[in-house]
Amino acid sequence: MGLRQLPAKQTRIGRRQQIDPDGARPWVCPARGAVNLRTRLAIAGGSVVAGALVLVSVVLYPAVNANLRGQIDNTLVVAAGQAPNVAAAIKAKFRDVNGEPGFPTVPLGIGSTQLQIVPEPVRIGPSTEFVDITARDVAVADGIEGAYFRDAVYNGVVYRVYTAQLPDSPGTLVRTAIPESDPAPTLRELAWLLAGSTVAAGLLAALASRLAARRVLRPVHQLTETVELIRRTGDLSIAIPADSRDEIGRLGAAFAAMTAALDESVGAQRRLVADASHELRTPLTSLTVNLELLAENPADAQAPILAAEALGQAGELTTLVNDLVDLARYGQAPYHTEDVRLDLVAERVAARAARRAPQIEFELACAPTLVHGDPDALERAVGNLVDNAVKWSPSDGRVRISVRAGTLEVADNGPGIPDSDLEFVFDRFYRSPAARAHPGSGLGLAIVRQVAEAHGGTAEAVPCRSGALLRLVLPTCVEHREP
Repeated sequence: MGLRQLPAKQTRIGRRQQIDPDGARPWVCPARGAVNLRTRLAIAGGSVVAGALVLVSVVLYPAVNANLRGQIDNTLVVAAGQAPNVAAAIKAKFRDVNGEPGFPTVPLGIGSTQLQIVPEPVRIGPSTEFVDITARDVAVADGIEGAYFRDAVYNGVVYRVYTAQLPDSPGTLVRTAIPESDPAPTLRELAWLLAGSTVAAGLLAALASRLAARRVLRPVHQLTETVELIRRTGDLSIAIPADSRDEIGRLGAAFAAMTAALDESVGAQRRLVADASHELRTPLTSLTVNLELLAENPADAQAPILAAEALGQAGELTTLVNDLVDLARYGQAPYHTEDVRLDLVAERVAARAARRAPQIEFELACAPTLVHGDPDALERAVGNLVDNAVKWSPSDGRVRISVRAGTLEVADNGPGIPDSDLEFVFDRFYRSPAARAHPGSGLGLAIVRQVAEAHGGTAEAVPCRSGALLRLVLPTCVEHREP
């Protein structure tokens, strides 16, 4: 069954603008409930302060309650100690039903303190005048047990009661009491004060945190706007603010370095494509012309020559493509590294070059040198330097190769390099006017520089009076180890 496209009405697209598959989706909205960083910092600041105040309240409220309770207990003890004086003063004015001096058994109110003296004999039982008398009260009156505190309820009121023996009166009981509702307003006010302070301080801390976060995160906002502008415009040359020396400044500097590297990479890619297109156009055009001539008249006497030229041009294209692949490969960080004897690499490369060019004399001065890197890449770089020297040497010329302390130099006695070309010989596709008469892609020395930079080294052309001298410098290992 074939595929059938739905009508525009069914697809609900109609004549609307085609959606870019790589662009932003207009129907994609931010997640609901998402909270920005400033709000999160404000909530965090307010929560920390509120949590700290809650912790303080949890510790402070019981401490105040215990303190007030201790003050009540001290008041009761002091009132009980003053009971003999109070009793003596009241006895002088009080007469019982028989007209004899006595002391009332009902509690007497002295301020907020209730004072009751129970004369001997103290008996266990209910009391209509105050809280019931217990066996422990009788033991305290008789001096069997010591004074003590307790909480008791009388007429619906909770009292803090202190029971003791009346001083210098064995068998007589004195009880002092204060309603526990007396400190309740103070504790209630304290609770409201702590609760209100916690809420108010939390809100103020949240507001202050948000204002501070707005100021602190202003560089982040500027950085975000700049990065979004770069994303919208694709212009990697836009300056990224990185003025401060704090973490945000380091982040901005990192973004700036990243965009600069990306800008350089994109520019290098564009230049590479343009240069490769230019270099490929000439051999492709020549190859196409030769093949067209062969197709028009295959029996022509010039056919073998045309075929040979076509094969040579195809070989040039193959070399160019291989050099482009190697240039891209060696431009990256080495993916397989090990300790490499650079002097042995130079000797192997020189031996191969001597077999290909027996008319050239090779002179080696190589000291043991250990470097760490990609062995294939290093051998390719040394090979390109030697091949370049062989290409420019006369038929009976001499190529000198020296290796010492991480520095490899290749010299020849050819025509040399003009001073104006020294800084360009390692550029991609750079070929001086004299070099265009020789075969080559213009990428060999560019590969050398890529390999050197990937290994943390350098490649340069050194001025000299005669011939050319190319130098490759690589960092050496700390100590030499025999392979």
